[in-house]
Amino acid sequence: MPMTLEGSCRCGAVHFTVQSHTPVPYQLCYCSICRKTGGGGGSAINLGGIAKTLTVSGEAAIGRFSAEIERGGICKTSSGERSFCTGCGAALWVYDPDWPDLIHPFASAIDTDLPAAPERVHILLADKASWAQVPDGPAEVHFEGYPDESLEDWHKARGLWVA
Repeated sequence: MPMTLEGSCRCGAVHFTVQSHTPVPYQLCYCSICRKTGGGGGSAINLGGIAKTLTVSGEAAIGRFSAEIERGGICKTSSGERSFCTGCGAALWVYDPDWPDLIHPFASAIDTDLPAAPERVHILLADKASWAQVPDGPAEVHFEGYPDESLEDWHKARGLWVA
């Protein structure tokens, strides 16, 4: 049975639950969107959730936006929709209609104790802020862009998939 993740915003206006096969917070993103909306460098960690299991209280306090992504001088609006609390600004989850079965809650919004990751995967390092320090070592994996391995593949390869 998938793990139940319970989450909320900082001010308590929004609470949610979602079932997850991929609850290990292992991937840290350094893109400008995560940096600017999450308030740090390499701190946004998305988990995987089963979209149809999402339940929300406080829906009226949720704002949504689709970020503009600039790559190689071309700017486009992301199909992903980022949800946040309009009261306190806490990032809650990302939903992308291109993958309608999934929802990606931010680990920072999860109140449930999460399993520790055996390694950390640092992604989109090509976009990191100059001041951001990226840890190096045997349990730190680095990617200039996106890794080929999906959340599901990463969890399964390490025996961390919650069936």
